[in-house]
Amino acid sequence: MSEGTRVLVLNAGSSSVKYQLIDMLDGSRQASGLVERIGEPAGRLVHTPPGGQRRESLQPFPDHGAALKAVAGELAADGLDLDSPELAAIGHRVVHGGLRFTEPTLVTDEVLAEIRRLIPVAPLHNPANITGIEVARALRPDLPQVAVFDTAFHTGMPEHAARYAIDRQVADEHRVRRYGFHGTSHQYVSRATARLLGKDPAEVNVIVLHLGNGGSASAVAGGRCVETSMGLTPLEGLVMGTRSGDVDAGVVFHLHRVGGLSVDEIDDLLNRRSGLLGLCGDNDMREVLRRSEEGDADARLAFEVYVHRLRKYIGAYYAVLGRVDAIAFTAGVGENAAPVRAAATAGLEALGIAVDPALNSIRSDRARVISPEFLRTGGAPRVTVAVVPTDEELEIARQAFALVRAGA
Repeated sequence: MSEGTRVLVLNAGSSSVKYQLIDMLDGSRQASGLVERIGEPAGRLVHTPPGGQRRESLQPFPDHGAALKAVAGELAADGLDLDSPELAAIGHRVVHGGLRFTEPTLVTDEVLAEIRRLIPVAPLHNPANITGIEVARALRPDLPQVAVFDTAFHTGMPEHAARYAIDRQVADEHRVRRYGFHGTSHQYVSRATARLLGKDPAEVNVIVLHLGNGGSASAVAGGRCVETSMGLTPLEGLVMGTRSGDVDAGVVFHLHRVGGLSVDEIDDLLNRRSGLLGLCGDNDMREVLRRSEEGDADARLAFEVYVHRLRKYIGAYYAVLGRVDAIAFTAGVGENAAPVRAAATAGLEALGIAVDPALNSIRSDRARVISPEFLRTGGAPRVTVAVVPTDEELEIARQAFALVRAGA
């Protein structure tokens, strides 16, 4: 077993690979980057060494193998060779792990076959994740490859939260249940929020709002997820950039029977042409806010639908938890869109939830409290509202490193 302290984290998409090389001695980034437009005539690689100048390379990457070999070349140019004994493991983000994979898992042929078996419930994500694993194994067959699953943190949900109220035999036969996603982010942020409060995660109940182009909410009680907004797929739950979130299942039947849309067309509609994009033509919250401030009625409605759904989930998860110590906003929109945070918590003062306008307007890459009581008295608010930057790559690296060290 390698005595190295570095973990290479890979997040392979259908036409992209994001990567970070992290030293687990101090959690520092040794390098990071992105390869995009894999398989297209004009590919792009952006690589950032530690404290160095970002390098950009425009060239075709015919497949993921070529992309990862290019990444290895960039790392080697910085003296971070992929063959280095300092590399302890490669950690892979895998979106769907079903019920079997509840912890970070060392990749074997059997594990890879099970991830492949789950493709029907994650057709957009698991195939790309598998490709990334296969290519990395070919490049470093001697190195531990660790799969860290988006669904793993949510597998501890009680059965009454995970079950859909449909025929049990049908549900079990086709593995239909609520799995949840963004689990590494929810796990990381719930722990980081407890640290911000100066408490042990086992003592804290947190509502985590992971708001990016995709969005999800979770209710975390004492470090354990007890409810989350995404379900069998990432479509359920909050209004997102291009996804509808919660929608009456009868809409699908209506669009098929009355509208004449095929199942694939409805799938495309709800996943790629709905959400903010479907409501106003823009899926970028920055653009939605700009248009709304300029008086655009469609953008304003899109924003109001978005925050109305958020407020509903905050209230619902307050009821699920019974006691809420903190609400944590995270990811691109959650960390940067102050109007979203203000609107989502507006009118919830009776529940002890509010934000201070001055604190909310501050931009920072650090975890911070934005509750008004914190500013006014220096004491703890009834419900701490916080902005907590997520770090999924560091979470993946930590879990992968802990696994290989435990194995050693």
